[in-house]
Amino acid sequence: MIAGCVKTLMAGITGMVLCLGGNIAHAADVIKIKIAYGNNVGEPNDKAVREWGRLMKERSNGQVEFQYFPSSQLGSQKDVTEQLTIGSNVITISDGGFLMDYVPEFGITFLPYLFDSKDELFKLADSDLFKDMSKKLESKGLYIVHSKWIYGVRNMLATKAATKPEDLKGLKIRVPNIRISTEMMNAMGATSTPMPLAEAYPALMQGVINGAENPIPVLYGGKMFEGAKFLIMTRHQLNMSSWIAGTSFIAKLPPEIVRLLKETGEEAGKFLDKENEMADKDALQKMQAAGVKIVEVDRDAFKAVMKDFPARFSKEFPPEVMSRLYAIIGHR
Repeated sequence: MIAGCVKTLMAGITGMVLCLGGNIAHAADVIKIKIAYGNNVGEPNDKAVREWGRLMKERSNGQVEFQYFPSSQLGSQKDVTEQLTIGSNVITISDGGFLMDYVPEFGITFLPYLFDSKDELFKLADSDLFKDMSKKLESKGLYIVHSKWIYGVRNMLATKAATKPEDLKGLKIRVPNIRISTEMMNAMGATSTPMPLAEAYPALMQGVINGAENPIPVLYGGKMFEGAKFLIMTRHQLNMSSWIAGTSFIAKLPPEIVRLLKETGEEAGKFLDKENEMADKDALQKMQAAGVKIVEVDRDAFKAVMKDFPARFSKEFPPEVMSRLYAIIGHR
């Protein structure tokens, strides 16, 4: 009888412990996180996301599981970001060009023809300037999970060749639906046509657009080469991505899990670097085999027409912000 009472008492205490202290109860559950992105299955970004999930599951001893939603399955980047602000259990890929709608200074990470290497971008990501911007973003309900993730070098696939800015006149080029991208493409000489990435292929095949810009593996993964046969090597942006979540969702997670998300995310970013290098070569070979011509451009001519581009955003990037940026990367 005594043994039975002790057993009942212990069961009651255990039940109380599980009911008290959110972190203790939460630790017993599997935390499922939806990962949303526009890339197609098999692209470097998709492979790196799945490596991130593998690392996260391993390091959390199975406590965290990612659920993958490639090809914009959860909606456009804007739609998904709005989901984050209301506390959805989603982490999505973003970048400075998009985040500047929430905190204008973030657009500096997306400026064309400015960053010479990923090391310069990583210096920015580690800087007090970036931390200041991230805090402002949190006040908007969005949280930077990690940022050292090089999405790739952005080039252009089009229906005709172009070696200098004036050659782009008349070409309608798909860009992300963000101001810095639309103004960039117009400044480069083409006509920007913003739309979700998932809509670019049918638009190209129907003649709504004449091309698209993105890293080479993304252009190949989206089969853009079926409707455009000139890969124009503008190398206009070195694209650093940030993975973001809602601040309210992050607040519900145990601090150790948040720390692991950051650590494993950066590790997966290194995995992505290797995948991008291999995928660039592979995609180039396959596109050439499909009849795509590689067009090298007069990059100095493009840099010249884009030299004063940051000045278009003097309100978003005031002189003190640009001065801090130039001091971080060591040039202007």
